[in-house]
Amino acid sequence: MKYPKEYLDEIKTRLKVSAVVSRTVNLKKRGKEFVGLSPFKTEKTPSFTVNDDKEFYHCFATSEHGNIFDFVMKTQNLKFGEAVKFLANLAGMRPYTFSKQDEEREKQWKEYSSIYIQYVQFYHEEILKNEESSNAREYLKKRNLTKEEVKKFKIGYVKRKPSFYEELKKQFSEKILAECGLFYFDEKNKIFLERFRERIVFPINNISGQPIGIGGRTLQDKSYIAKYINSPETSFFKKGSNLYNLDLARKFSNKIDHVYLVEGYMDVIGLSKNGIENVVANLGTSLTEKQILILNQFFNDIIICFDGDDSGYKAALRAAENSIKELKPEKKISFLFLPEKEDPDSFVNKNGKDVFIKFTNENKVPIYKFIFNHYKNETNDDPSSLAIFEKKLRFVANTIKDNYIKKYILEYFLEQISSLTPYSNLPKFKNYSKKTKSLKTTQKYFNESKSLSSIEIKEFSLLFILLNNLNIFRTKIDLIENIKIFTNENKLILEKVLDELKIKGNLKLEDLKIDKQLINKIFKFASIKHILNNNKNDEQKILELLEEIKRDLKNYELEYRIEELESRFSKDLSESTFNEIRELKKLQNIN
Repeated sequence: MKYPKEYLDEIKTRLKVSAVVSRTVNLKKRGKEFVGLSPFKTEKTPSFTVNDDKEFYHCFATSEHGNIFDFVMKTQNLKFGEAVKFLANLAGMRPYTFSKQDEEREKQWKEYSSIYIQYVQFYHEEILKNEESSNAREYLKKRNLTKEEVKKFKIGYVKRKPSFYEELKKQFSEKILAECGLFYFDEKNKIFLERFRERIVFPINNISGQPIGIGGRTLQDKSYIAKYINSPETSFFKKGSNLYNLDLARKFSNKIDHVYLVEGYMDVIGLSKNGIENVVANLGTSLTEKQILILNQFFNDIIICFDGDDSGYKAALRAAENSIKELKPEKKISFLFLPEKEDPDSFVNKNGKDVFIKFTNENKVPIYKFIFNHYKNETNDDPSSLAIFEKKLRFVANTIKDNYIKKYILEYFLEQISSLTPYSNLPKFKNYSKKTKSLKTTQKYFNESKSLSSIEIKEFSLLFILLNNLNIFRTKIDLIENIKIFTNENKLILEKVLDELKIKGNLKLEDLKIDKQLINKIFKFASIKHILNNNKNDEQKILELLEEIKRDLKNYELEYRIEELESRFSKDLSESTFNEIRELKKLQNIN
């Protein structure tokens, strides 16, 4: 059975070739292409290239050539269907199972898509040619839009008494026309009416460029009529999973690493008209995590630029708290606040592209600074207010999914808070001083830590507790004597600490004859240090943390032994081996 072409095309649209290939090959940018060592042959000089614009890879050493499906099939030894499932998951798409439901959905999609294509084309021609649309043309002219922008964005106009529903009814069932969201049923008159009558309409396309929704701007000056409305959500249109103009903006992601995220259709069109094409808009709802993930597939830097008024600021704050969750070491999110009473459309039309870009470079604020400054401005200098302030910032930091970014955002917040309360922040360690790293070093930290195993980081936490609490363990050596360490360097450090504790009564960190680079490594990568620093005078809490790490190490030991025995059992099928595995698993559950 064949996958629908539209399904495969959407996977290819959502995933850059370089993004897929870089999971296997270390790529470097060279002009418009990426280069790397061939995954198909051992070589010292890179002969493997990737071109995102043309959506293919090519290996000059082996003549291997193809798209993302070919690459996954050849490098992972998968069949085509398996490669499609793998890449669909990577693209955040539902799996296609060839079930009756999938077939029915595909049929519905073709009808839905056809309705929207015809609707968009019909009302686009209406605004270009129909005399009854002159008021809409006049409005767009006042907004500095030319016929070129109208055509590029397929802008249309639905007149006061449209009749296109009757035309569509000749081709489609009443059920599918009701479900598409373009019409609604008037209970009083028992007829279907146009949802967007007397509105300028902006087609909302999916990532492949096919219309799936509509935004409408009224031309009526009545307070009880919403200025902008969007078509309701359908099975094919989810507002929180789509972005206006993404189908066009994504094509610039190979040349430009940043994207502007604005509030409205006219902001997108105004910026585009002035030569800023890397711009999208959310669809009348709060910015969602899904929208951030989609943008991250194409751009490394998201610049959120909402209107320079109170509602724009509130929208920005909601966007910040939602989007910071998806922040990653290699990605940036910033906020740009325009002068009061300005929006991106008005500002760029008054000042032009160069001024807008200069204003961006001089005024954009990293997301973590925006959040800190906002809550700082709401804080008084009294202890209660500062406590609430710190609690809120800790909560925001803890929503971040990436542990590396979470660590540095939290450190930034705490460092800034400490400057507000200088007398309550004494040095953390008498014998060891550590400079808090800035957020700019996150990528370096991420690259360094990739070479460390999870068990190694766990061991660092154990050693971090010991090295900073030597006075406690001087009289409690029995708690650390029988701990099993798995990495050689850490094992030697633990042995050294034990030996010195047994010899010296009052041992200090500087007394230990241990390589300073190893000490620095422990203090840098110990994941428990933030928790310990907050409980440094609480001996009971310190001992509880130690026991928790000991349990983790014990479980690792059990897991390692179980894997060894399971490997043996697969060969000898011995009953004694099986029983030993069973007993170890019992211990693992207890532990």
